[in-house]
Amino acid sequence: MLRFLLPLAEQVTYTRWLHLLLPSAVVSVWLYISMDTPWVPVALAALAGLIPGMRLAEGIQAQLLLTPAERGDPDASISAVVSTSWSERWRTSLWLEVRLLCAGLVGFATVWLGATTVDLVRSALGTNPSDEWLVSGMGTHWWAAVLAPVPLLVLLAVVVACGELITAAARWLLGPSPVQRLTALEERTEQLLERNRIARELHDSIGHALTVAVVQAGAARAAGDPGFTERALVAIEETGRDALEDLERVLRVLRESDAPSGKQPSLSEVDRLLDSARGAGAKVDAEVSGPLEQVPGSVSREGYRILQESLTNALRHSGPVPVRVRITVADGRLELEVTNPFEGSTGTPGGGSGLRGIRERAALLGGNAKTGLYGREWMVHASLPLNRIR
Repeated sequence: MLRFLLPLAEQVTYTRWLHLLLPSAVVSVWLYISMDTPWVPVALAALAGLIPGMRLAEGIQAQLLLTPAERGDPDASISAVVSTSWSERWRTSLWLEVRLLCAGLVGFATVWLGATTVDLVRSALGTNPSDEWLVSGMGTHWWAAVLAPVPLLVLLAVVVACGELITAAARWLLGPSPVQRLTALEERTEQLLERNRIARELHDSIGHALTVAVVQAGAARAAGDPGFTERALVAIEETGRDALEDLERVLRVLRESDAPSGKQPSLSEVDRLLDSARGAGAKVDAEVSGPLEQVPGSVSREGYRILQESLTNALRHSGPVPVRVRITVADGRLELEVTNPFEGSTGTPGGGSGLRGIRERAALLGGNAKTGLYGREWMVHASLPLNRIR
């Protein structure tokens, strides 16, 4: 019994009832004008379903009244879009016919069962029932008061059943097509990939700037040399300015989805990156061979970020130690290797998300990256193909 009464306490039951009664009101107006042509609303509904915008209007109304809990959900079972194919137009026409059928049933039940309850109450009060409803000719009886709730219970059962039926029909006929589901899935995948890319950009650029600033400030405080302090402050200023430019570029993309991403650093600016590490106290031994200017833009940008994260890890976990950097462009690949002594005194480089970002960047370009301890040295080696990028 409780299971039967539970839907009566839900708001959606009554919004679905309203959804079912709306077509009944329209059809009633037409029947008042012409009782001899009841087929006209059916024919007009079939033709209206072929209008592309009708699917959008019906989808919005169905979402609001049939499945209000899914409103605004990108995975809603009822879509609110314009018809883009004849298949969707025919499905909309069929939906309108099903809606008229259910509306006729609920409208009939609402009027006749509601009037029957009124007549039963009149009979119990000593007034003869109307001759037009289900209990015509019944007369007056006190026990009619006991039967008065029965038509209402039947009406509510019809409303709940038809509400479930019309909702299932809406999900079937107005729901997203397989193509729409695939498109939505692709859009969400693109959004997730973009969020991960932005997270890597912020981690690499801001992380590098903060690491350089911390190392420089610590070295300046320990040195006690005004000249060294001056050079450290200049390095911190330049690194911070570059980080602010990167941050502004990323925030502009986040604020305006159609905004251009702006110029991103590439391996053509590798000297600036190496000078920043040297300014933080690292003794960088760099060797660059091959035509860096011929490296495709995407590979050059990702290579820059991989090198940046590698230098950041060296400074963060090992301090101002000697760092060897080897960049080679040959045989259709970009080989990038960064090694530095590692004593393990300031934590393990693999504990954060930076190394995972290095491997993700390499994998997205069809390459690979290896990181780890080799003897008493920490090494990052990335191999990126050039001929897979067009």
